Amino acid sequence: MSTMNTVGRPTAPNEGLDANYTPATLTGGRGLLQDEPLIFEGEGWGKTGVDLPKPATDGSDLGDLVRKDPIGLPGLSEPEAMRHYVRLSQKNHAIDLAIYPLGSCTMKHNPRLNEKMARLPGFSDIHPLQPQSTVQGALELMDQLAHWLTTLTGMPAVALSPKAGAHGELCGLMAIRAAHEAKGEHEQRRKVLVPTSAHGTNPATAAFVGYSVVEVAQTDDGRVDVADLASKLGPDVAAIMVTNPNTCGLFERDILEISRLTHEAGAYFYCDGANFNAIVGRVRPGDLGVDAMHINLHKTFSTPHGGGGPGAGPVVLSEALAPFAPAPWVVNTGDGYKLVEREEDEAEQAFGRLCAFQGQMGMYVRALSYMMSHGSDGLRQVAEDAVLNANYIKARLEDLMSPAFPEGPCMHEALFDDEWLKGTDITTLDFAKAMIDEGFHPMTMYFPLVVHGAMLIEPTETESKAELDRFIEAMRLLAGAAKAGDVERFKGAPFHAPLRRLDETRAARSPRLRWAAPEGSNRAG
Repeated sequence: MSTMNTVGRPTAPNEGLDANYTPATLTGGRGLLQDEPLIFEGEGWGKTGVDLPKPATDGSDLGDLVRKDPIGLPGLSEPEAMRHYVRLSQKNHAIDLAIYPLGSCTMKHNPRLNEKMARLPGFSDIHPLQPQSTVQGALELMDQLAHWLTTLTGMPAVALSPKAGAHGELCGLMAIRAAHEAKGEHEQRRKVLVPTSAHGTNPATAAFVGYSVVEVAQTDDGRVDVADLASKLGPDVAAIMVTNPNTCGLFERDILEISRLTHEAGAYFYCDGANFNAIVGRVRPGDLGVDAMHINLHKTFSTPHGGGGPGAGPVVLSEALAPFAPAPWVVNTGDGYKLVEREEDEAEQAFGRLCAFQGQMGMYVRALSYMMSHGSDGLRQVAEDAVLNANYIKARLEDLMSPAFPEGPCMHEALFDDEWLKGTDITTLDFAKAMIDEGFHPMTMYFPLVVHGAMLIEPTETESKAELDRFIEAMRLLAGAAKAGDVERFKGAPFHAPLRRLDETRAARSPRLRWAAPEGSNRAG
């Protein structure tokens, strides 16, 4: 007779056996997961992995540059090298494995069609120094991408070249600075206002450009305190930086008033567009009074994120800032396409360049492929499904966990605090470690900082209801165990990961940043 586990699958009862008994293995492996040492801890120090022809010269012409010591690298054959990296990959979580609920990161499925398009000849093998006449197709693609980015945002201009969100912030603030310089106001406008819940890159970017950062308070319902903002706006303010939807997963309902107050003070409105996937096809930032906004192509338009990058962060600009956009940009001459690359040509007011060439071509191809395959109705559904999925998670968990802002719906991410853990002796970090045992990457923990013990969940629009239910049931089981006093389940977690919990305090204070051969070893390193 079989029993049912928490997700409804039949399991063998194993009657009479200790369910907690876990025998040690000779190899260190767990089931079919291999225990893989560091590359420097394995064998292969006395061999080479490939046969190379004998060199024609002896290297005597190198003089003092001839290597005298062992190279310090093991020699691996092709199968050994392949197995090493495959085994390491099995220790990583991935969006192709399961839901990746990192809040504020938009870890969603990347359609394989995008990858196929990016690998087409003429996109994957071009060089940035080729004559423009030989890359007309690539320039046309950049022109189409720029068109759709400006159409979706309701903004007249876009700078494609920024390579990520923070790079886009830099672009936007430098355009704002150039606009103030053109009006002779830069010396008096030295402040940038940033809400307390902003991404950390916002104040960092403002400081990098040379501005002093002034913090704007947040209301009890997780939004910009408009009264506090109004009290800090003045002739010394260059810009505000507001994320919308914000980092608490909420739409700034006073966004039009925020824009009006900012412009009345002679400042510009920079919007952090990291969460654009929550409103794409539904709201145009230009209609909200935004002057500059970066768009993370690797978030909204589904190009590889993080280690699968690189990213791309084009910046859309208002009519007031468009003349100061950095070179290069694409122009359709009627007879073909050309890049405006030099300030002395058609970009005399541009603040300069942000990168050596034209940006991330592969990201442009992937993003445009995503747009064209979805169409306008599909992009609208992206936003609707992102919001639906987040609210479904909030609704299914709010009876056991405590939403940070319980009133009303959220946008693309559900934010919980640790109020529900009080009296359990279990922390947010403990809960995260126990999630690993259930096969899930933890959500974003302790961010945003304005929420104590924050747990920020972003399911994205690409998760099915079945996968959301699987995740929710695991969360409910863990929340129930925490409230029932099963402290050891959390304090000892993870039990089933390849490595147990680290001493994080010791790791932070005395990190080992480089492998060293054990004492007495004859291995070079």
